[in-house]
Amino acid sequence: MEVNFWGTVYCTKYALPEILKTKGSIVGVSSIAGYKGLPGRSGYSASKFAMNGFLDALRVENLKTGVHVLTACPGFTASNIRNTALDKTGAEQGESTLHEEKMMTADEVAAIIADGVENRSRTLIMTGQGKLTVFLSKFLPGLLDKLVYNNFAKEKNSLLSQK
Repeated sequence: MEVNFWGTVYCTKYALPEILKTKGSIVGVSSIAGYKGLPGRSGYSASKFAMNGFLDALRVENLKTGVHVLTACPGFTASNIRNTALDKTGAEQGESTLHEEKMMTADEVAAIIADGVENRSRTLIMTGQGKLTVFLSKFLPGLLDKLVYNNFAKEKNSLLSQK
């Protein structure tokens, strides 16, 4: 919450006077976890839901100011963040259970966000899986719950049991 939500709020608060003058952009790097709560990542999901709500309100508040607000959701990105995630015992997870080589790189994500700023996009959902998740969360939320549960239950040392 300190980094994902409050970091976004405070950076925006202090940059906003200049952004208003230049009719610039505010970019929040969120996550699909801000659209669908993910098991074992409840704190992360809550911080991204909060960020999405903040950016959405900020967008409406600045509708007539010329300020552009972009919410970017890269999906899984190759990084070491999962190495420091906690497992069900509260210990560091260690090596990721996900296939990092199949994920977007940070450079790819940055290029997509730069294009989104240039095009003044509202939201960027950068993966097919992410787009499907957002769609299902709106129209078939019960089905999405089951799909997410089944997917996360398959993780190594999952917090979920397959019953």
